[in-house]
Amino acid sequence: MGGTEEKQPAGSGRPTSRDVARLAGVSHTAVSFVFNGRAEGNLSPATQERIRQAAAQLGYRPDPVARGLRRRRTAVIGLVTDEIASSPFAGRLLRGAMETAWDSEHLVLTIDSGGDPAKEDAAVAELLDRRVDGIIYAAMSLRRVRVPEGLHRTHSVLANCLPEDDSLPAVIPAERAGGRTAARLLLEKGHRRVAMVGGQDDLASLDRLRGFRDTLRAEGITVPKEWVVRTGGEIAGGYEGAMRVLDGAPADRRPTGVFCYNDRVAAGVLHAATRLGITVPGDLSVVGYDDQEHMAEFLTPPLTSVALPHRAMGDAAARLLLDAIETGRTPPATVRRLACPVISRASVGPAPSR
Repeated sequence: MGGTEEKQPAGSGRPTSRDVARLAGVSHTAVSFVFNGRAEGNLSPATQERIRQAAAQLGYRPDPVARGLRRRRTAVIGLVTDEIASSPFAGRLLRGAMETAWDSEHLVLTIDSGGDPAKEDAAVAELLDRRVDGIIYAAMSLRRVRVPEGLHRTHSVLANCLPEDDSLPAVIPAERAGGRTAARLLLEKGHRRVAMVGGQDDLASLDRLRGFRDTLRAEGITVPKEWVVRTGGEIAGGYEGAMRVLDGAPADRRPTGVFCYNDRVAAGVLHAATRLGITVPGDLSVVGYDDQEHMAEFLTPPLTSVALPHRAMGDAAARLLLDAIETGRTPPATVRRLACPVISRASVGPAPSR
């Protein structure tokens, strides 16, 4: 009934549940009820409060190992990533997952594989050996992924990626809807001549472009083929793409709005516009994507961007996993898409009247 008593090293000075019981003037079983979540219906609210006050006074915390043995859980979830720990978005996704896990009294053990499939398999095997309660697998950019070996042997959820075999639940950004949002933003400001710069033939690029074109097509607007320039995801690619669609074109024949694959590409577009003497947002409005921390708001002008919901993805993936752990039921292999909100700054303005 009372559970496993904490065994303390001699001279450790760490308070035990029996110390709490003595200070509160209750039985050891009563203390166990409070810290094992069984107090309701067994102890009065006043007794529960007295026990919690005694624990706080002593600085007592339940032994997670002993509690895990009783519940057959470790109160630890694993988070395996490809390269996300070295990306600018790592903090947001990890914070979302870790804070949600912490609220449910779980810790997160994170392993970054550097994109090596063999290391991913080894990481999952190591986490399984440590008997984690479940695993989140997260990717740096939206794509279909090979499910690491062993991931089906425990509760698992994917974040910012989709399983090649559609065998696991996934939480991803609503990329196509994000493209629609960017198009609506420019349309609402009167822009009808618009371009898209950056990206390549990856899932995120294709979905963003589809959404962008969906909304423009609904308004009877077709983006000229030469104004869709896939030049990668870096600043140099943004500069190159912008020069292709802006350089040498008369003001009434060039785009008045540019939707960029990401904020780094947008930085390149802003650089090209400055080089060509095109003012932003007076002559050209620029919309980024990602809302990259420590970058978007510090560009000149500060960049309006469609934000990727990294923190929300970490939170949602952790909630889905924790619910599976608590109920013991494997969640269905469905895809949850999270909205990508606009962060408005100074790089978008009304279309020039010409």
